[in-house]
Amino acid sequence: MNPAHEPLAGRVAIVTGGSGGIGSAVATHLASLGARVVVGYIGESAPADQLVASLNSSSAPAPADNDSRPPPRAVAVAVDVSDPAQVAQLFDAAEAAFGPDLHVLVAAAGVQDASYPRIADTSPEQWDRAFGVNARGTFLCCREAARRLARGGAGRIVTFSSSNVASLRPGYGAYVATKAAVEAMTKVLAKELGGTGITANAVAPGPVATPMFYAGKSEERVAAAARECPMGRVAEPADVAPVVGFLCTDAAGWINGQVIRVNGGYV
Repeated sequence: MNPAHEPLAGRVAIVTGGSGGIGSAVATHLASLGARVVVGYIGESAPADQLVASLNSSSAPAPADNDSRPPPRAVAVAVDVSDPAQVAQLFDAAEAAFGPDLHVLVAAAGVQDASYPRIADTSPEQWDRAFGVNARGTFLCCREAARRLARGGAGRIVTFSSSNVASLRPGYGAYVATKAAVEAMTKVLAKELGGTGITANAVAPGPVATPMFYAGKSEERVAAAARECPMGRVAEPADVAPVVGFLCTDAAGWINGQVIRVNGGYV
């Protein structure tokens, strides 16, 4: 095993929202870096099961003993990140699958209302749903990670914000408010974790070609987003995943309490 090729070998990573969009790309990338991955998902289990099957089929071959199977590279765990009991169970399931030492949390679960209501038209229910997943869910996962990730330098927390916090587009009021909260909380968390060796950073993508980005948008609106980026396109999940992966490695040990905008120059 070449540490340069698998810098996360022997480490366990929990990825919420891990069965689709950016989360799936992150889970796949972390596995390619050697991590054992817990794919947190909600709703239909098939995408998570397919991802886990793919990751496990590409793991190291079995030992010479034909009766032995290689340990799994990934497992899938259903979780509603807005429920503190389910978040605790997610971490329990990670320990049950891979042992007591947990190293990485990537809090990628998120929602965005596809009707893009202006603040004046946003219902309390729409506001609460956005905050329930994006802000409360991230808080609950970070709280559990702060209590349970390994100390001593290998612990990594990566939250997800959005470059919309900088672009401030109409129709994103509730969503941007949740992500601004995530950014502020992540910076505070980094300071509170002083002395543990655990870092906490946020990644803030711009437009990314995921179902959540396309939902409710016309082809014209998607094309306009691509034109606004100096790179002339919207991002792919694979453009974001390596940045997250780097933040989870030892090489990023001196990056802490930061918001990394991964948007091709969009803002």
